[in-house]
Amino acid sequence: MAAGGFCLCSLVRLLCSLFIPGLFLSGALCLCLVVLLWGIRLWLQQRKNQLASTGKDGKRQLVVAFFHPYCNAGGGGERVLWCAIRALQKKYKDAIYVVYTGDKDVSGEQIVESAFRRFNIKLTHPVKFVFLVKRYLVEASLYPHFTLLGQSLGSVFLGWEALMKCVPDVYIDSMGYAFTLPLFKYLGGCRVGCYVHYPTISTDMLSMVRSQNARFNNAAFITRNPLLSKLKLVYYYLFAFVYGLVGSRSDVIMVNSSWTLNHILSLWRAGACTSVVYPPCDVQTFLDIPLHEEKSTTEYSIVSLGQFRPEKDHPLQIRAFAKFLEKTALGQQSLPKLILIGGCRNQQDEQRVNRLKKLCEELGVDKKVEFKVNIPFEELKQYLADAIIGLHTMWNEHFGIGIVECMAAGTIILAHNSGGPKLDIVVPYEGHITGFLAENEDDYSETMAQILSLSPEKRLEIRQNARQSVNRFADQEFEGAFLLSVEPLFK
Repeated sequence: MAAGGFCLCSLVRLLCSLFIPGLFLSGALCLCLVVLLWGIRLWLQQRKNQLASTGKDGKRQLVVAFFHPYCNAGGGGERVLWCAIRALQKKYKDAIYVVYTGDKDVSGEQIVESAFRRFNIKLTHPVKFVFLVKRYLVEASLYPHFTLLGQSLGSVFLGWEALMKCVPDVYIDSMGYAFTLPLFKYLGGCRVGCYVHYPTISTDMLSMVRSQNARFNNAAFITRNPLLSKLKLVYYYLFAFVYGLVGSRSDVIMVNSSWTLNHILSLWRAGACTSVVYPPCDVQTFLDIPLHEEKSTTEYSIVSLGQFRPEKDHPLQIRAFAKFLEKTALGQQSLPKLILIGGCRNQQDEQRVNRLKKLCEELGVDKKVEFKVNIPFEELKQYLADAIIGLHTMWNEHFGIGIVECMAAGTIILAHNSGGPKLDIVVPYEGHITGFLAENEDDYSETMAQILSLSPEKRLEIRQNARQSVNRFADQEFEGAFLLSVEPLFK
């Protein structure tokens, strides 16, 4: 017993003797880290000054950089990017504008031309592109497990590559890589802002894991195992804490909808610098499409508009359409066709389209479903002009530019009963209906049948109401709200 007490006392004395040296060592290491980071910051500032350009007035030109690794993808996020740059070029004409991109397979001229072809957006001044070689670090396919963490850490390394190639004065993350914000703010010495399309993690995702519901980002084998569900919930909570910490470092925070605002406020807790800036929709271009009366039932088509990404849930569209065809009493010659229009960013998206085509074959609807990938803007307009229904199935869509464009073009929208469509877009206009919402296969198939059973006069009334309601999402509205929000970054 005495020997045991002696050993315990010796252990305590040993630990006490190591505590003070350990404390000094930890302090010294922290001090070295601070000095190292401060040295890196000074080096980057010196490098920025050496590479700075002067304008016509002899003053150093302001460098404004957008972090958008997929700037050539052709989705709603890219429309925000180009409209934001166009708005800034109009107000801050002497600034230099930079886009960090990983699209190495195309030239800068081709990217700008693609933006004009797809979005009808023409920039007033040239843009400098900084091509990044490590974009693969933010690809979801690289992280089959712990995808959120892997992509977020990968974005830090990608951001470091961007910072090493160009140190801006103003940095704007326009694609949702919040973990790059502290990097550019504290090491790059930049004023930082962000436009959040969709929070990397949301309280809805936490609720989904807690209730063990299967989704594209919550595998079935996890939902069936209570222990794995609890472990994933802990992982999500820890990630949400860090995500809120890095996101709140932004000087200016813009979100694209009421749904996104609620989640960002709860996670980042930075309400003083957060505002809603609805994304720009090319409303006028689509409003120019004549709203003609329907000619005949043989021309019916249902159009889906959205990138071929997993969260868009294109399989739900195909299954609901197949169920609708099974139940409809219309003759074979009068059956509508489903046209899926969207962009493919990479090989994974292309493989996803191939899987969707196989699903159509399995359900026996491959003759009634068409795929239009990366099509020109004018062709897109024509498909929307000919369509009766605009289909959208993403759960908790953050906003839904494609939904607005479908409504402006004169289609009757059928969207998911959640997120931005529910809170901001498919809402009554002056007390009149502007579209329809659904949640599952049965809802969607039944609502398709309901819309097509309406009289042409009633459908025309809904289309007119929808058109009148979307003017609040026009490019001009976005430009005014965006410039007002980012003004603190230019003071």
